[in-house]
Amino acid sequence: MMPSQYRIESRVPLAGRLLPPPHYTRLYGNRSLAVAVAVKSVDANCQEVWVVHVQTGEVVFRTPGVGHAS
Repeated sequence: MMPSQYRIESRVPLAGRLLPPPHYTRLYGNRSLAVAVAVKSVDANCQEVWVVHVQTGEVVFRTPGVGHAS
């Protein structure tokens, strides 16, 4: 069985120092780490990002974007 992998996705380019451009496609073997990096890598007021479980395509975490209730 393959180990679980998680990917951070967004509709807009992310601009965070924890997730520089070459690492947008990085896969994380730990769900908690992927969520932590996603949260720390977004502009709290406008960027929406989500963490996807690669094997199933399930979105396991999503930040609210502009216009969403927090």
